[in-house]
Amino acid sequence: MSPSSRGILRLVLTLGGAAAWILIYLNLHAFSLWFTYRLLGLAEGRHLSSAVEFFVFEAPKVLLLLAVVVFGVGIVRSFFTPEHTRRLLAGRREAVGNGLASLLGVVTPFCSCSAVPLFIGFVTSGVPLGVTFSFLISAPMVNEVALVLLFGLFGWKVAALYAGTGLLIAFFAGWVIGRLRLERWVEPWVLELTQPREGSADEREPRIIWKDRVRFGLDAVKDIVGRVWPFVLGGIAVGAAIHGYVPQNFMASIMGRSAWWAVPLAVLFGIPMYSNAAGIIPIVQALLGKGAALGTVLAFMMSVIGLSFPEMVILRKVLKVPLLVVFASVVGIGIMIVGYIFNAVL
Repeated sequence: MSPSSRGILRLVLTLGGAAAWILIYLNLHAFSLWFTYRLLGLAEGRHLSSAVEFFVFEAPKVLLLLAVVVFGVGIVRSFFTPEHTRRLLAGRREAVGNGLASLLGVVTPFCSCSAVPLFIGFVTSGVPLGVTFSFLISAPMVNEVALVLLFGLFGWKVAALYAGTGLLIAFFAGWVIGRLRLERWVEPWVLELTQPREGSADEREPRIIWKDRVRFGLDAVKDIVGRVWPFVLGGIAVGAAIHGYVPQNFMASIMGRSAWWAVPLAVLFGIPMYSNAAGIIPIVQALLGKGAALGTVLAFMMSVIGLSFPEMVILRKVLKVPLLVVFASVVGIGIMIVGYIFNAVL
């Protein structure tokens, strides 16, 4: 097959795939009703039927959105490698660096397992400690997958609130940590590392063409969706149980605006949970549908994503306990402030 024929075939397959995606997405609600009440024969108005309908509708919907988001983000991330990000942040003035680090955290590959090498690379390259923390907070918290899923499920206002408040927390938390001058609580072996030399011409990153970027996006879909789909289905199952079985008044009473303790309780409850953004969104959707306040739910989601216990364990390798406590406390206070503000104004 000639190169031009392969190009035409790829174009046809791409357009066909896009058309199939749109067709499936637009008919999910009708399919969930048919599956629940016609195929399974469940009675309307029952707890079980409500939970099943929620799961059958949300599971393919979230996975379809996730595949598109990860593909697009994979292409964007091909422009922002961790090494490129490190060079952008090195030598920046602190306030400017905090803002830039917060923004770069949204589009740069990051997961809990990469927290230690990223931290070491930033610190040994001359990036200030506070700027490094702005990045480490923003990267998992303002998760691009969560952002687009929130947009698809709740609209642009909720998505914008999530992104804006997450960036503010990352900026101010990093700035506060930087002002406290806590370098003495970084593990000594990290500070003793030799600062990497500037890359030579031979170490420059190879130029990437658009064909490679598209392949990078497809590989990201295979890798990320392949790893997170059990968490997604688990989160949707929990959300379906909440949607079908939890009484409306119950969630409103413990996660509503009237209970002053709801926000800190949501943060504390979210910290030990292990989930990713895609898995927590369906639970958020179910909680809001049952009457929980938006600020309380956002606080819960941010604590799960931004203060997860596994990340704290991994960061302990490079941070002494006092700095780890300061980091968790500053971020936790920022999250609670966001929760209280949104509960008060929305």
